[in-house]
Order: sequence, then C-alpha cells, then structure tokens
Amino acid sequence: MRFPTRVCRQPQVAALVLSTAFAAVASPCFAETLGPARVDNRQVLQNSYIDLLALMSGHCKTFKVAGRSFACKTVAYAHGDKGRVNFAVAVDDPSDANHVVSFSGENGKRADDNSYELSIDRMLLNSKDRPKVDGLPVPAEQISTGRCRQTGNFAARKVNDVTCSATDNEGRQYELLFVSDGTPVSVRRIRQSSPSIQDPFK
Repeated sequence: MRFPTRVCRQPQVAALVLSTAFAAVASPCFAETLGPARVDNRQVLQNSYIDLLALMSGHCKTFKVAGRSFACKTVAYAHGDKGRVNFAVAVDDPSDANHVVSFSGENGKRADDNSYELSIDRMLLNSKDRPKVDGLPVPAEQISTGRCRQTGNFAARKVNDVTCSATDNEGRQYELLFVSDGTPVSVRRIRQSSPSIQDPFK
C-alpha cells in the first residue's frame, strides 16, 4: 500500500506520510484472517508521488474484510501522478494508528458530474507491524478484482457516498459502503498532475 521511490524532501515526504494513511492494511487484527500477502517493493517504489488527497467526512455503514466487520475513522481518496488511485479506509483501531485498508486501481473515470468509477486490481493492507521503507510501513499487496463508485457533485466538493467491492486472488472479499455527513470534501493538491490523467475533482 504505500508508494515511495526515494524520499525527496518536503512535499514528497508529506505525500508519503499521507499516502500511508491512504494505502491499506493488514494489522495484527488481519493476520490470521488474511494470511501472508505479497509485497512487491519495486512496484511500491514506482508509485511514490501522490498529487491529490481528498478527505471525506462521514461514516462506514458497511466495512468488511474477509467476512469480518470493522469500524472506520475516515475514508480518503488518493490520486497518484501516474494515474493510480486508492480509496483508503482508516480502520478505527486504538492499538494501531497505521491500520489502513485500501482499494487500489488505475485510470478511474468520471462518468458524469455526479459519479466516478474505479476498477480495482489490488488491495493494499497496512499496519504498524509491516516492514518499513524510509520509516513508513510498506503495505501487503493482494492482487484483486472489483470496483469502487463514488457519487456526488465533485466540482462543489460534495460526495454522497463511496461503495467498493473486491475479491482477492485467494477468494477473500472486501466490501465498503461509506456515507458522507454532508461536510464538503477537503481536497489538497500536492503536485500538478498531467492533464491526461483524470481525477474527479478537476
């Protein structure tokens, strides 16, 4: 779940820290359920730069990992400068501030002004017990198939909900239904991305 290639000073460091919160997680809570997951450090290092972070306020009506239900603290949208997107769920885990589960894919599309869809090709699972690169946990990565859909008026920074469903290559299922409380989305642009790479808030 994380993405650093080398840590390059301030904006990149900040992006890496925030992208950790956007990546994904397999903490002690997930260890038994999830079992071992593949980590491809070269892939992680390839996708280092997050150029847009969007924090959504609300609650998870449904959040399941491998059949187990969890509470969440927040959901975030992280857009990478190469086109990779994470819908990251910060797990409400008092024992692990790094417990994050992310639905990750590339080349998401805004179908219209009120909907955005992302095909999921991997789940990223992060926790305080993951190996670290440059001091930040590197997520376990599970090849997966699925889809996320975000609805709302993006130009107005309004998101109604985010729904995600994915199944990994070992048959484990992941499910999210996040509902906004109506608070405008907090969007932070860290770097200017290529105009050819879509994000729902442009």
